Amino acid sequence: MSTKVSDHVLERLRAWDVEQVFAYPGDGINGLLAAWGRAGDKPRFIQSRHEEMSAFEAVGYAKFSGRIGVCAATSGPGAIHLLNGLYDAKLDHVPVLAIVGQTDRSAMGGSYQQEVDLHTLYKDVASEFVETVTVSEQLPNVLDRAIRTAYARRCPTALIIPGDVQELDYSPPTHAFKMVPSSLGVSDWTATPTDEALRRTAEVLNAGDKPAILVGQGAAGAVAEVREIAELLGAGVAKALLGKDVLSDELPYVTGPIGLLGSRPSYELMRDCDTLLTIGSSFPYAQFLPDFGSARAVQIDLDPHMIGMRYPYEVNLVGDARATLQRLIPMLETDRGGREWYDTVTANVRRWHETMDRRAGLAADPINPEYVARALDPLLPDDVILTADSGSVANWYARHITMRPGMRGSLSGTLATMGPGVPYAIGAKFAHPDRPVVALVGDGAMQMNGLAEMITAAKYRDRWSDPRLVVAVWNNQDLNQVTWEMRAMEGAPSFLPSQEIPDVRYADFARSLGLEGIRVEKSEDVAAGWRAALAADRPCVIEFLTDPAVPPVPPHATWEQMEATAASVLKGDPDRGSVVKQGLKAKVQEFLPGRTRR
Repeated sequence: MSTKVSDHVLERLRAWDVEQVFAYPGDGINGLLAAWGRAGDKPRFIQSRHEEMSAFEAVGYAKFSGRIGVCAATSGPGAIHLLNGLYDAKLDHVPVLAIVGQTDRSAMGGSYQQEVDLHTLYKDVASEFVETVTVSEQLPNVLDRAIRTAYARRCPTALIIPGDVQELDYSPPTHAFKMVPSSLGVSDWTATPTDEALRRTAEVLNAGDKPAILVGQGAAGAVAEVREIAELLGAGVAKALLGKDVLSDELPYVTGPIGLLGSRPSYELMRDCDTLLTIGSSFPYAQFLPDFGSARAVQIDLDPHMIGMRYPYEVNLVGDARATLQRLIPMLETDRGGREWYDTVTANVRRWHETMDRRAGLAADPINPEYVARALDPLLPDDVILTADSGSVANWYARHITMRPGMRGSLSGTLATMGPGVPYAIGAKFAHPDRPVVALVGDGAMQMNGLAEMITAAKYRDRWSDPRLVVAVWNNQDLNQVTWEMRAMEGAPSFLPSQEIPDVRYADFARSLGLEGIRVEKSEDVAAGWRAALAADRPCVIEFLTDPAVPPVPPHATWEQMEATAASVLKGDPDRGSVVKQGLKAKVQEFLPGRTRR
């Protein structure tokens, strides 16, 4: 039997060690679906409930495996649905390949059903490489280039294959004019800066008395080197959220997350430092970096396209973080004098942890959302993978979860889109079926797509050797992050028609699928609920009824800003009494000495 183009696509994916494709069927990829049947489901076809979830699952798989995530969808509508997940990959620099169908070549340009100009549509999200296959000889070159480019540029790429092309007999490119042969694989490679650039960097770092380091996901391969340089310099280390799992939060000089969702010691570190070393991060909010002119700064990044932004860096080092730091460290001075700065940083960190304990211990109606995350923290397995959705829950993930060595975590860091928490977790389970995964999501995101995607978890649960997939829902019947942004940024009270959402019985829905479901309505039951969820022998949805009036107070918030927010709330917010009370209670914890009991 002759080999079709669709057969060769799957064969080439297998040659690239692609083990699964996250996808949803449709007639625009009927040829590929038939090929999957002939190939014995290799690579495995992982069926989501929606194409957007397929893309998010591919992103989650890629983030936690380090391998390319592949998703597939039909023509027009399916290809459009993939876009949000693909933009998430683009903005977070994750290698993903999208394979999408297209109407037959004979119908293109004829306003045919489901015909969309996919090449134009994908030209932005897959700007590094998008190609439409029109003849079989284009394969394997375009598929190989799409995969190589995704890896090299850490980006999404796209392959568009019309339905009739999928059914063509495959004939490889020949040794002839206007043919482009191809080959598999790409070697490992490392980029490092010049010696002169490293010497300039060492001069900047050696001259500083109050050094700060900011790490992002680009520092993940250089954990030992980041620790060594931080301890050599006596520096505090702040983490962009995509770099939350780079360094252990148990290290005394790690100040935690930075930015609106960040910690007070990270804010103080950037405010008071005189030297900044940024490693593998393009953290976008300049207002949380040192004031311009107050610190000398150096950046290390693998991508020259992303270097030198966000701050007036004195030296911009293009190179792999680990290789660059290994060459830089011997150039640094080992005798740096007093430890006043280091002691200040570590004292600020200790005080912040005490503040977070106190905030989590505050009474709320019915449950303090901060306590839900705080109670989980000591119960997490050492090899857990955590995903967090966008919204107020991202604050609690950022501030209350202590990353320890071996733990992994991520969220939609740059696009900050709602909805990836559950599909990320499913992608993580396929990347590491032997590890527990915990998704932290708000009720808005759970209603948006998480409920449906629990059907996917139920469908594939038997493929995971470790059955633990815990989806935790903060149920406050409010689109809480936007509600607080309206109060704090717009000076407007909550607008219930846009912000209030139904109270859904998430745990009951999980049980209807044959999964575990737990509903926690009282503060005293939170820890026991977590223990039961983490001990479940199947995927579990645990929901906590939390108080929407507890504010995600930014680390830089002043009393004046709190008063301004309270004034806007008092204009007519339907929950104004609780909001003001909880906001003031949360802020005052920063100024209390010592620790208090729950």
